[in-house]
Amino acid sequence: MLRFLLALAALCLPAWAMAAPPLLTPAELNTLIKAGTVRIVDVREADAYAMQHVPGAVSAPYFSRWRGPAENPGAVPPLSQLTPLVQELGLTPEEHIVIVYTGIDSTDFGSAARVYWTLKMLGMKDLSILNGGLTAWKGAGLPVSNQPATVARSHFQPRMDQDMIATQAEVLSKIGKPNVNLIDSRPAPFFTGRIALEAARARGTLPGAVNLDSDLYFELGTAMLMDKAALEQEADAPSLKPDAETIAFCNTGHWSATEWFVRSEILGQPHVKLYPGSMVEWTQSAKPLPMMNEPGRLAQLRYQFMSWSHRNLGTKAP
Repeated sequence: MLRFLLALAALCLPAWAMAAPPLLTPAELNTLIKAGTVRIVDVREADAYAMQHVPGAVSAPYFSRWRGPAENPGAVPPLSQLTPLVQELGLTPEEHIVIVYTGIDSTDFGSAARVYWTLKMLGMKDLSILNGGLTAWKGAGLPVSNQPATVARSHFQPRMDQDMIATQAEVLSKIGKPNVNLIDSRPAPFFTGRIALEAARARGTLPGAVNLDSDLYFELGTAMLMDKAALEQEADAPSLKPDAETIAFCNTGHWSATEWFVRSEILGQPHVKLYPGSMVEWTQSAKPLPMMNEPGRLAQLRYQFMSWSHRNLGTKAP
């Protein structure tokens, strides 16, 4: 009887009182647009937005508005930068915010996941991502617009939830601890030290890290996350410790934002954090920090030459 009453009470709740699903289909987003109960944030580049976008979406390009400086793009921008952005977009914790990306591949999805994480960290409560992005929206035969949306500026004053952020010092303190999973979300060649991002000053990964390429969470060849059952199967790596705290990282907190999103928002796992600075910040430390899979000097020179020849001569990548 109690369960019945609770279910009945849930049905009577207004739409804003129910938690937003982390992923939306194009049809679901279209319904919300018609009801006028959603704020859409388009994180594609400004020129792409100007050509076509979901009607009513506001533009906030990922690379120029949500990232850190060029030398450490994974760093969380300061509140002095994020607050006017949130206010410009008219965002408040009371609104259902939907993030739209292009919908090309898994890396493209990472931009939406990182913006989702940033907004949640700033205090937004009802957040969703359009699964498949604008590509899925158009594939469903839904209309697009080339008219920029205008919204009323909000006065919300966000605060950073530090519990969602794994700092460099915290990660260092967790290395080797039995109740912590460190997940490297990069493709295997980064994990093994064969390649590195140019901004990183060393190759390899964090000691004790487990490699789970975030691309495994997507339908093959698409930018759409798989269903929950498939995600659970992919996320349940035998090398991970059960019921442990999880810290996800990559090069600059982009691919790992997808790892955080899948575990925290889709699978509902507790104690999942993102290390936003990731390997670029880690390897730029003034004091050398511990590494794993770091190749020796001769191997590094070989990999560097192979990378150079691949870029300039078209030879096989390392």
